[in-house]
Amino acid sequence: MAEHRSMQRAALLDAARSLLSEGGTEALTFPALAERTGLARSSVYEYFRSRAAVVEELCEVDFPLWAAEVEATMAVADDAETKIEAYVRKQLELVGDRRHRAVVAISASELDAGAREKIRAAHGGLIAMIVEALGELGHTQPRLAAMLLQGVVDAAVRRIELGAAEHPDEVTEAAVSMALRGVRG
Repeated sequence: MAEHRSMQRAALLDAARSLLSEGGTEALTFPALAERTGLARSSVYEYFRSRAAVVEELCEVDFPLWAAEVEATMAVADDAETKIEAYVRKQLELVGDRRHRAVVAISASELDAGAREKIRAAHGGLIAMIVEALGELGHTQPRLAAMLLQGVVDAAVRRIELGAAEHPDEVTEAAVSMALRGVRG
């Protein structure tokens, strides 16, 4: 029975990823989840109390995987600047990944305070990855510099997500250039 519930929960999360990827947070509804998984709508409520709970769990499951990919890319970099470039590039590369859609959905969703706090803590872990590299470059406040650097990444993510006039590669190159010039400051 526990294995069945686990499989149903995984199917619901996969359906949620697809819905988010196809239509954003507006597409993530319990009727749509029920239809995608073949469950009754009332059964979806046995697994999740709200749309926010679905997004929260997606972030809990997917964010560590996403962060591990960023960290692994940074680990092969030779120096602080190359780590920073890898940090920016990998995050922007992951924008098209369905797992990333859940993370992006955070900003557009009506999440309760507990969910927002968990997500902030996960995001803080991502920012913590780059603090050491910024310290190596001589920043006296590397955590602040890391938060500002993440702001550049977040703005580039939004630009790519919006399907802006620029090609995603142009947005990526502009963000990397801005980030590297900024961290050299």
